[in-house]
Amino acid sequence: MKSLEELKAIREKAQAQINLREEKSDAVRVLVGMATCGIAAGARPVLNAIVDEVAKRGLKNVIVTQTGCIGICQYEPVVEVEIPGQEKITYVKMTAEKAVRVVNDHVVNKQPVTEFTIGAVNK
Repeated sequence: MKSLEELKAIREKAQAQINLREEKSDAVRVLVGMATCGIAAGARPVLNAIVDEVAKRGLKNVIVTQTGCIGICQYEPVVEVEIPGQEKITYVKMTAEKAVRVVNDHVVNKQPVTEFTIGAVNK
């Protein structure tokens, strides 16, 4: 760090990340399973893709958080999307590319991506 402007830029970036995690009762919640099994299956790039896409789009009413074991290790990486007033949707075997689509289609446009859901995988 060589200047006050550089420090301010770091602070603004950190504040944006904190805002993604603040609790809001009417906010869309996106939970990424980050237990050992999730991380081993590739959850970290999925989480990063979701956080990056939410930040890139400037979505203010979306909370992205990590959670521990969801209990369906064979389907990791797992992402859950909770939109107030709607049923929770569980996405399985996620990738970074799928995660970006979930943000676009489900979080932004309120259209679940059914082919990525646990119900579609179990058929």
